[in-house]
Amino acid sequence: MTDERQDRYHYQVMRRALDLIDAAGGPVPLEDLARDMQMSPAHFQRVFSAWVGVSPKRYQQYLTLEHAKTLLAERHTVLETSQAAGLSGTGRLHDLFLRWEAMSPGEFARRGRGLTIRHGWFDSPFGEVLAMGTDKGLCGLAFAEECGRDAAWQDMAGRWPEARFEDDPAAVAPWVEAAFTGRGDAALHMIGAPFQIKVWEALLRVPTGHVTTYSDIAQAIGSPRAVRAVGTAVGRNPVSFLIPCHRALRKSGGLGGYHWGLPVKRAMLAWESARAEG
Repeated sequence: MTDERQDRYHYQVMRRALDLIDAAGGPVPLEDLARDMQMSPAHFQRVFSAWVGVSPKRYQQYLTLEHAKTLLAERHTVLETSQAAGLSGTGRLHDLFLRWEAMSPGEFARRGRGLTIRHGWFDSPFGEVLAMGTDKGLCGLAFAEECGRDAAWQDMAGRWPEARFEDDPAAVAPWVEAAFTGRGDAALHMIGAPFQIKVWEALLRVPTGHVTTYSDIAQAIGSPRAVRAVGTAVGRNPVSFLIPCHRALRKSGGLGGYHWGLPVKRAMLAWESARAEG
């Protein structure tokens, strides 16, 4: 089994376990989880440990609302306006060097006309992902576990209806590998309206294992009253995970929404938290 397929297998185990935990409404013993996954407790524990580096019991703690509140209390990143100014720059994310470049407003208005976007399907720690990229970098990452392949494709392709799409996984594979392994360079081509790009750039400044709030983002980009518009821009982020919209929470500690499904958001936060503390 390749590393990518093993990661996806682990995510599927996690996803089914998460459903069981949600239905139970409280902690589920290791033996019960293992039985539902049709594994021995020892094997199930090993799979969990390989995926997140902590026990199933500890991992369940990362999936709770209380954990989100703890993140806000202990790892709440307040973004400074000066840090979020501008539409391009460099930053470190997930232990890789991430370069990003923003499309100009005029280019955005052309709805992708003149762009060639290459794409492919890949396995990831959070299920199957559709990756799209221009010559400048990744412009889309869509997670299909909750919505399915067709919906993910229509969602992403519909954002740039005038672009030319080519099925070319090899063209984007190095960036995808860097995104999920933390090894190598990743590049982003951020295609959006100027306000959206400001929001997405602010998200890029939230460190792994930390979270922020929608109101903090609004403050950081100099639009403190635009919390609702910020939430919309967060939801329209086309490069999920790398532009970490999953790290934006409500002030109450609630997860808020997530474009690709709340189970994926919870899994991302838990996965990062385990590694930050591991």
